[in-house]
Amino acid sequence: MSAPLLELSGINTYYGPVQVHFDLSLSVAQGQIVCLLGGNASGKSTTMKVILGLLRPRSGIVALDGQPITGLSTPQIIRRGVGSVPEARRLFGAMSVRENVLMGAYARRDRATVRDDYERVLDQFPRVRERLAQQAGTLSGGEQQMVAMARALMGRPRLLCMDEPTMGLSPRYVDYVLELIQTINGQGVTVFMVEQNANLALQIAHYGYVLQTGRIALSGPAADLRRDPQIRDAYLGGAHAA
Repeated sequence: MSAPLLELSGINTYYGPVQVHFDLSLSVAQGQIVCLLGGNASGKSTTMKVILGLLRPRSGIVALDGQPITGLSTPQIIRRGVGSVPEARRLFGAMSVRENVLMGAYARRDRATVRDDYERVLDQFPRVRERLAQQAGTLSGGEQQMVAMARALMGRPRLLCMDEPTMGLSPRYVDYVLELIQTINGQGVTVFMVEQNANLALQIAHYGYVLQTGRIALSGPAADLRRDPQIRDAYLGGAHAA
């Protein structure tokens, strides 16, 4: 198995007096798509906040390429090669699509190559290119998700963190977004995705974790998790799941 690009070790996180993570440990191997599954209030999105430096754990270590990043600011973490596609996209609705995409390069210092990357990213997202002058807030949910992905790729991430990438999308856009995730991964970008829809996530992931009330309940290769009776009953619709 590839060496971990991202590793969380013994993470304990709190919101005030309420503990969210209980000695949470997981790793994301270089070059893989890894999914974190779980229901509402399981701690999935909080895990993403910890990775991105938006919430500091009370104890434990987050490491990128073997180097601790716990306590770094979000811009510092992004500069180390971590991209983010947040839940609900978080676009600047009154700004143009072009402005939103270019926001992804704000932390880069290699300004000379940003233009080339901009064209390369737009080649991957033709629907985004068609709407560059449009206000981002007027786009459909699927189109906004593509803008959010394009924005993240403008940071040249080694690791792309995606929080509920299929949430609220029509079936057509769900399939398209999953294909894009696989394409991005095929280009050498490691993907860590938080997802409530286990069936979809396990179709494209190499490895998965199941989070229950802040603890890892199950983990393993995605193909094994799809066959696991606990996963099938809780997340895949029982015996009728494919």
